Amino acid sequence: MTILVAGGGVGGLVLALSLHERGIPCTVFEAAQAVRPLGVGINTLPHAIGELAALGLLPALDAVAVRTRELRYLNRFGQEIWVEKRGTWAGHGVPQFSIHRGHLHAVLWQAARDRLGDDALVTGARLAGFTQDADGVTARFADGRSARGAALVGADGIHSVLRAALHPDEAGIRWNGIQMWRGAVDWPAFEGGDTMIVAGDMTEKLVLYPIAAGAAPGTRLTNWVVCAQIGDATKPPPRREDWSRPGRLDDVLPHVARFRIPFLDVEALVRGSPEFWEYPMCDRDPLPWWTQGRVTLLGDAAHPMYPVGSNGASQAVLDARCLAGLLAERAVPDALAAYEAERLPKTAEIVRSNRRGGPERVVDVVSERAPEGFARIEDVIAREELAAIAGGYAAMAGFAVAR
Repeated sequence: MTILVAGGGVGGLVLALSLHERGIPCTVFEAAQAVRPLGVGINTLPHAIGELAALGLLPALDAVAVRTRELRYLNRFGQEIWVEKRGTWAGHGVPQFSIHRGHLHAVLWQAARDRLGDDALVTGARLAGFTQDADGVTARFADGRSARGAALVGADGIHSVLRAALHPDEAGIRWNGIQMWRGAVDWPAFEGGDTMIVAGDMTEKLVLYPIAAGAAPGTRLTNWVVCAQIGDATKPPPRREDWSRPGRLDDVLPHVARFRIPFLDVEALVRGSPEFWEYPMCDRDPLPWWTQGRVTLLGDAAHPMYPVGSNGASQAVLDARCLAGLLAERAVPDALAAYEAERLPKTAEIVRSNRRGGPERVVDVVSERAPEGFARIEDVIAREELAAIAGGYAAMAGFAVAR
C-alpha cells in the first residue's frame, strides 16, 4: 500500500515520516527542482512539537531553533496589554519553537532522506491530475510521468493543484487587504533572547521574535513582520508572481514609524536587514469536504489560514499524524473519510477565528478603546476579558495546557 504525497513541505514530510514509522510505504513528489531553505520565521506550538518529538526530531529542532519563553502583546507605544508564558515555561511537556521555516524544512527533509531513502523523495514533479478506481489512484505529473498508489494526498500548499481539481468552482484565494513585509537579521538579543512580541493592531501590526542563535555572541537571528491594511476584502489578491517579491524600504518604513518599542529600535532593525519580502495576507474559505474516494487534502492545501496564532505549520503536523495513524488502522477510503471527519471541523474553526484576529484580537480591542495609549490597562479592559480571548483560542486550537 504505497501512499502518494503531492508536496514536500512541512505537512507532506511529516506525513511521510509518520507513515514510515508505521511501516507504510510512501513517495513524496515535490514540484520544486531543488530544495532550498526558503521563507523566514514561523512558530510551532507544543501540540505539534509533541508529535515531532514522537518522531525523534526534538534534538535536531533544538539545535536550530529558539525555545520561546514568553509572548507579549503591546500597543503601538510599547505599553503592555497581556503577557503569557509559552512552551515548557507554561507547563507543556515540550517547547514552543520559534524557527526559520527553511531550517524546519531542512530537518524534516534530512530525516525523510535518512529514513525513507532518496528514492522516496522525488523533486521536479508538479502534480497535473489524477484518476482513481476501486483499487487505487494514478497521479499524473506535468513532465509526463505518472505513479500508482493506494491513496493520493495533496499537501501542495495554498495554490494546490489537487484542491483545484477536487473543487473547480471554488471561489479561490481571499485577500483581506493586508500586506505583510517579512525579514530576518542578526540583531542584539532583546528581553532575554527568547521573547515573542506582537504590537499594534490589525490595521498596522508588528511581530518580532528570535528564531536562531546569531553569528556573534549576544545576538539572535531575529524575525520581524510588519503588517498594514492597504486595501480591502473586495479586491482580488495580488498576482501569484507578486507573492514573495523583494520588499522596498519606502513602502514599509511609513508603517514602522508608528511604533515605539522601548527596548528595540524597529526602524534600525528593518533598515539593517539585507533583504526582506512582501506577501499578501490570504486564506481560503473552509471547504465542505476534502476527500473523494482515495484522494484527500492536507495542510495549507486543505485549510490555508491567516498567520495569526502561530497555527499554520502546527495544524499541518497534526493533520499528518492523524492521517498516518488512521491509515495504519483502516482501509484507505475509510481512513481518509475518518481523517476528514476528525480534522476538517477543527481547522475550519481556526480559519474563521483567525479572520477575527485569533488571540491577537487582544491588541485590536485595546487599540479600539484606547487608540492613544493608556495609564492602566485595567481601565481599558478587564484581565478576565483578555484571558478569555487568549485562553479561548488556545483551547479551540488544541494547545491549551492540560491541567
